[in-house]
Amino acid sequence: MTYQSQAVRYSDFISTMYHRQRNKELYGSSSSLCSLRSDLSRLINGSELRIENFSRIREEDDPFPPFCYEQDTYDFKKAPIPYPKSVAFIISNEFCERFNYYGMRTILVLYLTNKLGYNEETATVLFHTFTMLVYIFPLIGALIADGWLGKYKTILYLSLVYSLGAMVVSFGAIPLMGMPTKAVTVVGLLLIAIGTGGIKPCVSAFGGDQFSLPDQTLQLAKFFSLFYFAINAGSLISTTFTPILRADVHCFGDQDCFSLAFGVPAVLMIISVLIFIAGKRLYKCQPPAGNMIFGVSRCIADSFKGWKKRRHSEPMESFLDYAKPTVGAKLVRETKCLGRILRLFLPFPVFWALFDQQGSRWTFQATRMDGIVWGYQIKPDQMQVVNPLLILGFLPLFDYIIYPILRRCGIRRPLQKLTIGLLLAALGFFLSAGLEMKMEQAAYGATPTEPETAHLRIYNGMTCRYEFTSDVTSKMETPRFIEPLGMWEDLSIRVPKSKEYAFKAQSVVGKCPAVTGKLRLQPGKSMGYFLTKDKMVAFADGRLEIDASDSGHTFVRALLNTPESEGPVILSTESTGTPESPISLDNRNMSQLYRIQPGFSQININGNKVGSFEAKGGGLYSLLVSGTTNDGYQYNLVEVLPPSAVSILWQLPQIVVMTAAEVMFSVTGLEFSYSQSPPSMKSVLQACWLLSVAVGNMIVVVIAEFKFTSSQSGEFTLFACLMMIDMLIFLWLARSYQYKDQLEDFEDDDDATNKDFMQSKPRAVTTVETPQRRICDLEAEPGYGAYRNHAYDNDFSEA
Repeated sequence: MTYQSQAVRYSDFISTMYHRQRNKELYGSSSSLCSLRSDLSRLINGSELRIENFSRIREEDDPFPPFCYEQDTYDFKKAPIPYPKSVAFIISNEFCERFNYYGMRTILVLYLTNKLGYNEETATVLFHTFTMLVYIFPLIGALIADGWLGKYKTILYLSLVYSLGAMVVSFGAIPLMGMPTKAVTVVGLLLIAIGTGGIKPCVSAFGGDQFSLPDQTLQLAKFFSLFYFAINAGSLISTTFTPILRADVHCFGDQDCFSLAFGVPAVLMIISVLIFIAGKRLYKCQPPAGNMIFGVSRCIADSFKGWKKRRHSEPMESFLDYAKPTVGAKLVRETKCLGRILRLFLPFPVFWALFDQQGSRWTFQATRMDGIVWGYQIKPDQMQVVNPLLILGFLPLFDYIIYPILRRCGIRRPLQKLTIGLLLAALGFFLSAGLEMKMEQAAYGATPTEPETAHLRIYNGMTCRYEFTSDVTSKMETPRFIEPLGMWEDLSIRVPKSKEYAFKAQSVVGKCPAVTGKLRLQPGKSMGYFLTKDKMVAFADGRLEIDASDSGHTFVRALLNTPESEGPVILSTESTGTPESPISLDNRNMSQLYRIQPGFSQININGNKVGSFEAKGGGLYSLLVSGTTNDGYQYNLVEVLPPSAVSILWQLPQIVVMTAAEVMFSVTGLEFSYSQSPPSMKSVLQACWLLSVAVGNMIVVVIAEFKFTSSQSGEFTLFACLMMIDMLIFLWLARSYQYKDQLEDFEDDDDATNKDFMQSKPRAVTTVETPQRRICDLEAEPGYGAYRNHAYDNDFSEA
């Protein structure tokens, strides 16, 4: 039997050393006994808790002299446990894996819309469905790790599945003839969801297993900060470069390169697997502790059976106590603790419903804003770079400045920080709703705002300059002219009721026919008239047929004065050079608006280039084309509504607030769920934490599908209000929670040992009265909890 196993059987060790001291067989001097005791203590990692257990047995039969106990405090405080070297491999692996995930996720919604042809609503639903699956599979990963393979093998095998999915998505982005791109993409995303979801609950818990608690409680807190730092460092770099690879690199004849933008993160995922394997010899691998999900399920089922049979004859204090005869007191106690923690998780999905929209709704919002900043074009998906960049700065800022300030105000417990995170998330969405309202005003600018006002625009599709007369307009200039391929407008015409007005236009220069007709105006409406050949064509002008959520996109209306027999007339945008991007224009349809990408576009008739023009983001344009194949074509781009004047930098306030909410909520919650969970259920509780993210994304899918609001600003406001209500519910649930201390896990481990010793030598034990503690809310020591647990507060100076 080794010394280490003897340390577990403390009663046997005491008995043996006692008789050896009496018989002078081996350790005849007090100093030798002290050395033996020091060696024994070092074999159990120098745990101060177990040293306290030694010190509780202090009677004349104890073989250790008194000064041995005095040396303990001096010796062992000078020999801290070294920081685990294996953590470096785990953090490096997490960096590469997060680089892949966030790099792919950053450009996903634009890939779904620009390449696969989905609209924004469908792309949002697909994006959040994928994210929902990513956070459902952690539950399965936890079951595999705890009940079958262990954390190491689970991470390794599912990482291989993850790598395969990343390569499939990258391969699917290559434009190959006959390849079902949508199906390949779905398969790749499903494999990624299985892989990244399956390893999520295991990686952070596996990293926590490398530490010896409670002696390394502070090091564990630093590990979680480093772990989150690696996550956001990978996210920062990938969200910076993948949009550049997407937009600035041209491949396969396209003006972008999604295959490369997906491929580089996929290579990083393969590297992450190799790094993880390289650290195998240093890992402290815990064997599978058993499938605690089924254990908890059995506990609940047996409790129900016992309650049905014995609720009248043997009433219990708690419902779960009825399962003690079948599953034991320990599992009942841990199930109670798990239930009290999961009760706090109920409001969490709403936070994730808001947080994950940074990759969908907020990205689409950025596409409708002006990205020119100091001469540089910021791409919409690059705005996601701000979040990890701020995280890297916020982590030390919060640890060393914000949290100490909050402690002075009495805010130091984890649940208090989580509440502040929920409040900040609501504020971030109120800001996004206000920004969306500001952008939607541009859409309403194309429509009369006063009840008895109408808008009138007259477009000249001829190559002659026209002078027109009519008694409808409010403008006083005389005469009134419309330039060739130009536009005349009056946006303040008083029209109390629908009325027709006479109109006549004669050419001033050129041999163009006179045009006569009637203008029909209605209050609150915007009308356009197109002079073509010898007639006027009326159509609904402005943005009446565009949703307010699309107000920041670039639209063009084609007004063609060309022979119907000549064609096709093709409009292509140079920034999206895919086969699906060219638009076929109909010269008989004047009112249709075509959504195009900002940048340069060109128009071709019969395969010949007629001209090119530049359209800016958020603008509404009318493209006037006149002529024939024999005489040649002329064109002009008229700006009906100016481009978006809302800078993309206006997204920064909401991103800053949401990032602060993430630090307060996500970092604290990750540490809270690991530290408060029973030792045998840490991976399961981590999976439940991630499962709340899946439910949050499901909320987004439901709201997006059923369209509870008519505008995007209304939807943002709805989410913000839900978050406020959710925060109040969380406050009510958390009002009576009492924190578990890390030492209690180790005291529970010693219960059996101390019990054996007390039974074998009852006269050698002196009962020491200590304040009662218990897990969760079982007679907690007054003041004990987060105030004395530095892992929660990150109060390194106090430690």
